Amino acid sequence: MILLVGLGNPGGEYAGNRHNIGFMALDAIHDRYAFSPWKRGYQGMVADGKFGAGGDKILLLKPLTYMNESGRSVGEAMRFFKLVPGDVVVFHDELDLAPGKVRVKTGGGHAGHNGLRSIDAHLGKDYRRVRLGIGHPGDKALVLRYVLGDFAKSDQAWLDPLVDAVVDAAPLLAKGDDAGFQTRVALLTAPPKPAKQPPRTSSGE
Repeated sequence: MILLVGLGNPGGEYAGNRHNIGFMALDAIHDRYAFSPWKRGYQGMVADGKFGAGGDKILLLKPLTYMNESGRSVGEAMRFFKLVPGDVVVFHDELDLAPGKVRVKTGGGHAGHNGLRSIDAHLGKDYRRVRLGIGHPGDKALVLRYVLGDFAKSDQAWLDPLVDAVVDAAPLLAKGDDAGFQTRVALLTAPPKPAKQPPRTSSGE
């Protein structure tokens, strides 16, 4: 079993926040692959399913503990299913990546992200992270307001394609192909190449 975790804050007032991009990714995965209905469990909302016939069981988890205590929910689910940290994939917002960029890594620091800090405390650091770039406001003092602010309308130009690409490539994560996932997302979100112009033909001289 693979446990896919989306980080965010529960409640309608937070639904459009940049900090909730992990929730957005999990909701889109849930809808695309027809997982079971969401239900309460492990201090969060959970659903299960598969990415295809014969695939491993996938459990989706959106902690309802608020971001700063996300590890309580993730740790409870991991212990119940007797998983190891390598079976856990966490989708979260990443200030240090440009908007629309994605990187996957195992381990490492939390870079001040309170959701990751909490998960580190309950699981250790050896889980997989899908870092979803939201950009940086440019000043550390503005970070809290920025992440708890809603995505702007102009952000939809990169946000929707990013979430669609993550959903499309998610089965690669379940197979442990993190590099393939990252490559697939980059390919799907790359701007279209400009059409080649036909060569000019000289007019009669």
